[in-house]
Amino acid sequence: MPKVLIIEDDEVIAQGMASHLAAGGFDPLWVNKGEPGLARLRYEQPDVCVLDLMLPGVDGWRLIETARAEGIGTPIVVVSARGTEHDRVHALEIGADDYLVKPFSMKELVARVRAAARRGVRVQEEQRGQPLEIEELRIDPLNVQAYIAGKSAELTPTEFRLLYALALETGRVVSRDELLQKVWGRRISRRDRTVDVFVRKLRDKIESHGARHTFIQTRYGVGYKLEAVPK
Repeated sequence: MPKVLIIEDDEVIAQGMASHLAAGGFDPLWVNKGEPGLARLRYEQPDVCVLDLMLPGVDGWRLIETARAEGIGTPIVVVSARGTEHDRVHALEIGADDYLVKPFSMKELVARVRAAARRGVRVQEEQRGQPLEIEELRIDPLNVQAYIAGKSAELTPTEFRLLYALALETGRVVSRDELLQKVWGRRISRRDRTVDVFVRKLRDKIESHGARHTFIQTRYGVGYKLEAVPK
């Protein structure tokens, strides 16, 4: 049975999630604080983590950042009463895999967790290769960061994963669907603009620090490729 770690400080909500997940064929484990939740995430190696953001002590934001910085690839499904676009986008940027706003349907939670479990564990940072250099752009997998003419582009983990996915296919057009599967672990759906939104963020960061080239080129109707083109 796939193991699901629930990190939620509201006992009633946590018990409800655990009950529905158990009925859905999962083995739920509940922790009510961030610090022991992070410890369980490290050592229990669950198949999926369901995480509330507003936790006592180490909150959900810090937990996601710490887990991803340590190379923990467990899929993280955020469940939170914070439902603004900024909160959702920021959680995804720092490494969450999915986001549900409270109140939500328990059936939907089970479906989201099942989808996350199918996608499996992310490739860990330690498995990445040597830095890649394309003109003045340097992509450093070990530091999970990109540099333009020696200056950090200050990419978020998700922005870096997208750039790195393109860099591994330098010169080849990578479809939006392929990028969505590689970076976010899901197939593209109607009106899903996730890839386009993050490409725009990447362009703003890596082409605005005195870069002599543009790097992310668009193939309209298909996808994107990484290739240095003089401005």
